[in-house]
Amino acid sequence: MRKHALLVFALILALVVAGCGGSKENTEKEASTETKEPYKIGVVLDISGPGSSLGIPERDTINMIIEKVNESGGIDGHLIELTMLDNKSNETEAALAVKNLIEKDVLAIVGCSTSGTTLAMIDAVQQSEVPLVSAAASIRIVDPVNERKWVFKTAQSDSLVAERVVTYLKSKGLTKIAFASMNNAFGDSGRAEFEKAAAAGGITILGTEKFEVNDTIMTSQITNIKKLNPDAVIAWAIPPSASSFTTSYRALGLTQPLIHSHGIGNKTFIDLAGKDADGVVFPVGKLLAAEGLPDDDPQKQVLVQYATDFEARFGPRNTFGGHAWDAINIVLDALEKAGPDRAKIRDEIEKTQNFVGISGIFNMSAEDHNGLGLDSMIMVEIKDGQWVPVID
Repeated sequence: MRKHALLVFALILALVVAGCGGSKENTEKEASTETKEPYKIGVVLDISGPGSSLGIPERDTINMIIEKVNESGGIDGHLIELTMLDNKSNETEAALAVKNLIEKDVLAIVGCSTSGTTLAMIDAVQQSEVPLVSAAASIRIVDPVNERKWVFKTAQSDSLVAERVVTYLKSKGLTKIAFASMNNAFGDSGRAEFEKAAAAGGITILGTEKFEVNDTIMTSQITNIKKLNPDAVIAWAIPPSASSFTTSYRALGLTQPLIHSHGIGNKTFIDLAGKDADGVVFPVGKLLAAEGLPDDDPQKQVLVQYATDFEARFGPRNTFGGHAWDAINIVLDALEKAGPDRAKIRDEIEKTQNFVGISGIFNMSAEDHNGLGLDSMIMVEIKDGQWVPVID
């Protein structure tokens, strides 16, 4: 009886010890997989309103990237907590949105899609010392750089675009032009930068016209341009007004070359303008012609991969989604190097070098918060609704 009791006791003791061992193992396993504090990133985009043809693909691109990052375990075990807000293509809404994000203690902000909405956020990010990476074009977003310490951008600057257009005009012997632009920050900044580039390049501007963001008929502006008899016409806008200008231009029978800015680098422009888009020439990043690039082009692999991923889920590629790809990845790279510290993230963004992106190869510095050169753009012509590279 005593022997049996001892055996029972030994068995119970063994089970208890085994149970304790298992409990310790489970505790260690739970501790090793415990979720770390997420890293908060804010995004403000023009998802609705006139800038939506830019903001929607930017939204889709950023969500796609963050999904992949989080599926892979985040950054050093920290998942990315994304707060994305729609500014409705409105500057007041953009200013309110950025304050909302700052109050949420985000580590960095990506946005906006357009120049005007981005400019509306700059004072807040400067005062709160939160790094901002914009997907918009105006040089005023990052210039003067000593007043834009916390602000960066990934779209080619309008100053760079203007210089590229002037180079093209000179190569084609088109020296007398008329200029038309949207009546907003993007159009105003583009006109100012084009005037500088034209003066430096020996291009004469015979006259300028403006149209509103929501205008659908530009008969009066184009009639004025027609009277000038220019060698070519430059239009600085984004869809839908860029498409409306083109349709009115064809309807009034102008035959001079129509050259747009990089604001039409999406299928929306072609869809809205239809056959009237054929023949339009414009400067743009290499994404639209990625497959035709030489195999030794350092951007080709990145461009083709992004185009494949995006088109599989969302439809035709466009340059604006590419600007967002660059912006969010530059922020993520900086966050990985710096950790959750706004000032250190800002410093790492500013030190970005040889970053192979969609918009180009970025080399930022304390003097340059964009980091792109003329080699980041090619000229393309729309033919039968497709983008075809132009040699100039």
